[in-house]
Amino acid sequence: MARPTMEDVAAKAGVSRALVSLVMRNAPNVSDERRTRVLCAAHELGYEPHAMARSLASRTSTVLGVMVSDLRNAFFADVVEGLDAAAEAAGFNLILNTGGRSPARERAALRNLLSFRPAGVILLSPVLPAMAIEEAAAQCPVVLVSRTSRVRDVDTVNDDGEAGSALAVEHLVSLGHRRIAHLDGGVAAGAAARRRGYQQAMRRHRLHPIIVHSEHTDTAGEKAVHELLGDYTRAQLPTALVAGNDFNAVGAISALEEAGLRVPEDVSVVGYDNTSLAALRHLSLTTVDQPRTEMGRLAVEALLERIRGERTEPVRHLLHPSLVVRSTTAAL
Repeated sequence: MARPTMEDVAAKAGVSRALVSLVMRNAPNVSDERRTRVLCAAHELGYEPHAMARSLASRTSTVLGVMVSDLRNAFFADVVEGLDAAAEAAGFNLILNTGGRSPARERAALRNLLSFRPAGVILLSPVLPAMAIEEAAAQCPVVLVSRTSRVRDVDTVNDDGEAGSALAVEHLVSLGHRRIAHLDGGVAAGAAARRRGYQQAMRRHRLHPIIVHSEHTDTAGEKAVHELLGDYTRAQLPTALVAGNDFNAVGAISALEEAGLRVPEDVSVVGYDNTSLAALRHLSLTTVDQPRTEMGRLAVEALLERIRGERTEPVRHLLHPSLVVRSTTAAL
């Protein structure tokens, strides 16, 4: 069945299309009688004004574009929940797409979002070059979540990754662990800060850092553990792992168990993000908590401040993480 149009509403109400357009834009210069007639006709037909068409006609967009780096990562779902709630409360709608953790695909995804002429764009952990982000910011306000930026016209919302990784190391050291390895996130957004935090905490305790190159995926976590098993004997193997994120930790745990190692009896594992995945009873992952929905809310607030012209100076939100201790860590 075809979607009802503005012309259909006009015909049913016995008015012009122009009048229907005025009613849908909530224009003041329409009589109560004709406004009621149009709204009743629209309700009977099931007509809803097209947000994009309305934005283009009025040149005032109520659409916010959101690009997610990796749809498989539950962290982004939690952030989007915060974005959506804050956007809805402010009368805005979200358009969502993904770049699949590929710079080329993210460029295409960003171009696609900008083609809708959004009021602003929020990029979640993009791997885009800084120049591409700066070019987008010249077209509309841009906020980055889980990535830093020095561009004046770009706002950012991040957690303190250095502090988060340090919390993980401190927890493991308090349990008696000394051979603690970090499965890092490679070039992923936020990975460098988490790597620095791990290294600094290890050096504070005069422990030797063991960094295994990885990525923020489960398959990379499995691969990193296989690399450790190939480099160390069972007696020399690190007794604890600080994974780049929860997804990475899940892959690491899978590989450890396939190798006959018990978590946490033989190897303790700490994740990062505190996604819904970490809280599953059969996993019960010790992890560093990022206030994900709060990050989404702050991103929308920063965007709206730009859209409304309330400020021009960049805002740099840095949120403090906390440690959530569950069942994947234990005393040595």
